[in-house]
Amino acid sequence: MTTHDPLERTEITFLLGMAFQLVLGEFVGRLDAAGYDDLRPVHGLVFQALGGAGATSSELAEQLGVTKQAAGQIIDDLERRCYVERQAHPAGGRRKLVVLTDRARTHLAVAGQTLHELEERLAAQLREVGLEMPRAELAAMIRALAGDSVPPLRPVW
Repeated sequence: MTTHDPLERTEITFLLGMAFQLVLGEFVGRLDAAGYDDLRPVHGLVFQALGGAGATSSELAEQLGVTKQAAGQIIDDLERRCYVERQAHPAGGRRKLVVLTDRARTHLAVAGQTLHELEERLAAQLREVGLEMPRAELAAMIRALAGDSVPPLRPVW
């Protein structure tokens, strides 16, 4: 479908970036309104990385692609705000396991619902103009570039 919109001539990297910024901005605004204005997008990535059994600060640093010092600072900040806690590592030693608190799990539930609602609204707007959510096309683009080695989403802001 060609609409002769000048955006159709824009480089794909810019289009993907603009779409990401717009969706993320709407998502963050909705979470702020829901009472989570103390969290930023990087915190959501941390919560995803720690989901399940948790992780050490070194493991978190590796998953996020940041330094151990940066991961430690993020953990310290989230611990002060009661979103994570450090526990003794099951393997013993001096390592600590960083796990989500109930407060973080509640946030994840609200964030998941918020994202679902946002995607539904966007899908409805696309259907109004005869389009579908480009999930398959984006997945195919990622596979074309990464193959089976899909990289983790890392903070770039």
